[in-house]
Amino acid sequence: MKNIVLIGMPGAGKSTVGVLLAKSLKRPFCDTDLLIQTAADRYLQEIIDDEGMEAFLDREARVICDLQVVGAVIATGGSVVYREAAMRQLAATGTVVYLAASCATIAQRISDVATRGIARRPGQDICSLYAERHPRYCQYADLTIATDARAIEEVVTQLARHFRG
Repeated sequence: MKNIVLIGMPGAGKSTVGVLLAKSLKRPFCDTDLLIQTAADRYLQEIIDDEGMEAFLDREARVICDLQVVGAVIATGGSVVYREAAMRQLAATGTVVYLAASCATIAQRISDVATRGIARRPGQDICSLYAERHPRYCQYADLTIATDARAIEEVVTQLARHFRG
């Protein structure tokens, strides 16, 4: 059974949808941001502040490339698309689902940009980060689900229906 891999911007609902989808489909759930934090014994923002964005992205890719799960729902960090090796690994073992939300929706949902652990250049705002990442999400996605005007439960129901076949 292939994994279900959720990609998208911070605030798109990857972790929330992931937990509920895993429950609905009776599958294990894995959040790669939590794996990174646990392995480093630090918050994501501390890792980014201490090591820099590129080192964080390398760390994220290593964690993903070492991931050994089958049939799981995997919520990734929004920055996963910056490392091709990580995306190749995720695509080889799963179906990649882009939870797409507009820049306006993301900006509305995220109030703690400076402390949330978002891999971005110093001073980079959410909309420029969105513009940079959106084409990458589209490139890697096997399936795209718009989340803007939809309740989490509606997104989960649609995905559960899709993956139950």
